[in-house]
Amino acid sequence: MNVVMLGSGYVGLVSGACFSEFGANVTCLDIDQKKIDDLNNGKIPIYEPGLDDLVKKNSDEGRLVFTTKYDGVIQNADLVFLAVGTPTRRGDGHADLKYIYQAAKDLAPFLTGYTVIVNKSTVPIGTAKNVKRILKETNPDADFDVASNPEFLREGAAIKDFMFPDRVVVGIENEKAKKLIQELYRPLNLIEVPMVFTSLESAELTKYAANAFLATKISFINEISMLCEKVGADVHAVAKGIGLDGRIGKKFLHPGPGYGGSCFPKDTQALVRIAQENGVSSRIVESVIEVNEAQKARMIGKIRNALGGVESGKKLAVLGLTFKPETDDMRDAPSLSILPKLIENGAIVHAHDPQGMHEARSLLPDAVQYCDSIYDVFDGADAVIILTEWNVYRGLDLDRIKKMMNDNVFLDLRNIYEPETMKSLGFDYHCIGR
Repeated sequence: MNVVMLGSGYVGLVSGACFSEFGANVTCLDIDQKKIDDLNNGKIPIYEPGLDDLVKKNSDEGRLVFTTKYDGVIQNADLVFLAVGTPTRRGDGHADLKYIYQAAKDLAPFLTGYTVIVNKSTVPIGTAKNVKRILKETNPDADFDVASNPEFLREGAAIKDFMFPDRVVVGIENEKAKKLIQELYRPLNLIEVPMVFTSLESAELTKYAANAFLATKISFINEISMLCEKVGADVHAVAKGIGLDGRIGKKFLHPGPGYGGSCFPKDTQALVRIAQENGVSSRIVESVIEVNEAQKARMIGKIRNALGGVESGKKLAVLGLTFKPETDDMRDAPSLSILPKLIENGAIVHAHDPQGMHEARSLLPDAVQYCDSIYDVFDGADAVIILTEWNVYRGLDLDRIKKMMNDNVFLDLRNIYEPETMKSLGFDYHCIGR
């Protein structure tokens, strides 16, 4: 089976590599010549655990290739996946679909023989049918169907999520397209992965609804954490108590400085706009967004209060910049909201992140000083701030850190240490909801 992934970003590259591991012949096509050159030279443009090995293996075995050329590629494809970016449009919160629609126009002239065009990108309801219209207008003689196959990949665990998914959701219009997609995903039959076949619109909405619900759980537990601090409760005990209820589940009930990343901020905003356009209330999702922004702002106040009410002149040792561990993704990371305000108010920031410092340099103020060694950030620091719960931060030499610091303030915004232990070591320890 011949598969083309249009777009070699996070979704396109991971999906393409995994489909090739399934045995398909995959071509990742991208208009960015440098990105394609890098991939052909074995350089992976994103950090995702295990992806470099998977790409190398399937490239070496000839099942995964990279190109910028449509001609000679689209004509031989059984399925073409659209995996280009759909960023939030400035000003109105809508998903920007210009890359999706341009990709449809660009590939249409090369369609020969029956092909299924599949939206893999996260797109508003009705996008698949608009792609169908564009393809038909551009190439009236083309023989094709459109489908929607949203991705549910967690950054840092994307390969596992693709190979062992909870479900595969596919929006289709007829049996012919369904059979081709079933054949592509046939390796998942061995582990009895549920295949949910539905309408185009239902598949498109499922992606937004899933991410909005997960974001709701995060904002909910962050609100509960505030109440815990006021009444003397432990948010971890509360989260465990409710998470053991099978109707609720324990996942995404972890308090922190707010959600970020490529999906939750963008998709919750897009869902609100879709609801507004259709005259439907979305008060819950609107509140989720508000709570998340308030949580980031609250972290600034929490840091300031721990520093005695003023951050000016204080040296802060910041651990973690990405929105979550096991990724180099800085999109909507809490650090982008929290650190610039602290720096604006006179704080001196020394930061470390295992994978995110290169990207952070272009997004955070120039005043941030980056340290390649974790322990360099603690030298003379007045406070430690943990923003991302990388595993490497879970086993720090706390005695060594205490001796290196100028003061003893420790702000654990991911709750990876135990309060009593930290206090017994002499730290002025602050966490969330405990």
